[in-house]
Amino acid sequence: MDKLYEQIYQVVRQIPFGRVATYGQIARLAGPPCDARIVGWALGSLRYNPIDRPVPWQRVINAQGKVSTGYRQQELLEQEGVVFDCHGQTDLARFGWAGPS
Repeated sequence: MDKLYEQIYQVVRQIPFGRVATYGQIARLAGPPCDARIVGWALGSLRYNPIDRPVPWQRVINAQGKVSTGYRQQELLEQEGVVFDCHGQTDLARFGWAGPS
């Protein structure tokens, strides 16, 4: 799992400031056998196992354009300029990351 988690972290580190990506998008970019659930586990493990290079975990949200970990995540994204509506949803067409160039 460590190698797969590091692949996930490498992809997440590419998400620019003020942009978001979905768990599924990160899974596709990390490659098999990764899926959205594994991305969630990898990012959640950062809470207990900090690593040397920071991972902007807050930039990964669900496919509905909402945060999955609570208000702190939304607050961090708002500080980056990501806008959420009154239902806690962001416009993925506007703030979504298109992936590595």
